[in-house]
This record gives sequence, structure tokens and C-alpha cells, in this order.
Amino acid sequence: MNILISNDDGVYSPGIRALAEAMNSLGRVTIVAPDRDRSGASNSLTLAHPLRPRMIEPDVWSVDGTPTDCVHLALTGLLDFKPDIVISGINHGANMGDDVLYSGTVAAATEGRSLGFPAIALSMDAHEPQHLITAGNAARILVQSIVSHPLPPDTLLNVNIPDRPWGEILGLRATRLGKRHPSAPMVPSLDPRGKPIYWVGPAGPAADEGEGTDFAAVREGWVSVTPIHFDMTRHDALSRL
Repeated sequence: MNILISNDDGVYSPGIRALAEAMNSLGRVTIVAPDRDRSGASNSLTLAHPLRPRMIEPDVWSVDGTPTDCVHLALTGLLDFKPDIVISGINHGANMGDDVLYSGTVAAATEGRSLGFPAIALSMDAHEPQHLITAGNAARILVQSIVSHPLPPDTLLNVNIPDRPWGEILGLRATRLGKRHPSAPMVPSLDPRGKPIYWVGPAGPAADEGEGTDFAAVREGWVSVTPIHFDMTRHDALSRL
């Protein structure tokens, strides 16, 4: 099995290295990831300048672009083979509810899925996770399951893992996306020259975190597995429109 791995935390992130180590037992692993942290890049592509991939280790490429750039480049020009699956992560921090709209982690998996490959996005519910092995174990289970039970062509899996030892995980649970309250307001400040600058405020707290949501599953100790597709048409409104 050929496995393509990317992320949005950057090629040197502990999460992506832990994922590669977990996948090594399943086949050949190739990493194509941003050269720095590109969290929040969503599905953006770099159009103003060419991309410059650089092999920093055997089968490990650093790219001066977004997560979507990395997967698009890997699948349509860089690699001389086609992977069997695209995996994004392991992200430092959860991607639940509305987070999927902004997440570079989910975007990398989305690009793989849109180009015709099975795809999984993996995130830990901690910004400094202590149990990346837990996420690696979950990833192995899901990849092996996809081999025997392929995903629908328009679907990827968004996976969120509690930052707990594997022995404390209750299992894997199918979930729906929850919903967050609006994010906090922009945080104003001044640059060294006294000019106004603004920092994006933190994400809002969960608004819908009830039974069946990704928020509830992770809080209770389950690995949350949410099937996502990106047909954004509101079909039930077409006739009325």
C-alpha cells in the first residue's frame, strides 16, 4: 500500500512524524507537507508564484505552500506513483464542528478526496498532545477498515481523538458535526511603529455538543469519526428558488 501523508502544522510537526511511524507497518509512506505552520489555511491554493518542493529526507518533501497545494502537487505532478489513500494529520488541536470550514488539516484530505483518492483527516483534542500513539492506533484501524469497506466517492472521514492513553479510549464512534458559537472578536493591538494591528480571536465554545456530535464523543473518551462530503448545494431549496 502507498500512503500519502500531509498536514497543516508543517513537515517538522511531531504529529505528522507520529502518523508516518504508525503507517509504516501498512506500506510505503510518503510525506508532502508545508514547510511551516499553515493552520487555518482552509482550501486555499497558491496562484501568485510557483511552488518549490524540497526533499529533506527520503520520501519526505517540504513545500512552500498550503496543505491543499501540497496534496495537489503530490497527486498531479510531484510523485511518480498514485497513492492508495491520503491521510492528513495528526493535527495538534481538534477540528470539530465549524472548524472544518477553516482547517488546513481537513482541506488536505478534501483535496485528496476531490482528486479521487480515499482520505482521512486526523486531529488530537489538545494543542500539545501527549498521546500521539493513540491517534496512530486509530489511524491504523481506519485505514485497514477502508481497504475492506471503501468510502463512497464523495466522502472523507474527519477523525478527532481524545488526548488519552490508548487503554483509556472507549472505542470509535460514528458522529455528526457539532456547532460552535461565533468566535471571539478580533483582538486589537499596535505594531512597534504604533500602527493598529488585529489578531484573530479564539474559536467560540461549543453551541451544539449534544448526543451524537463529535464534541460529545471526544469529551466522553471516544474517537469521533465523522463522514463529510462537500456538495454544498441546498437541494431542498432548488424548487422554491
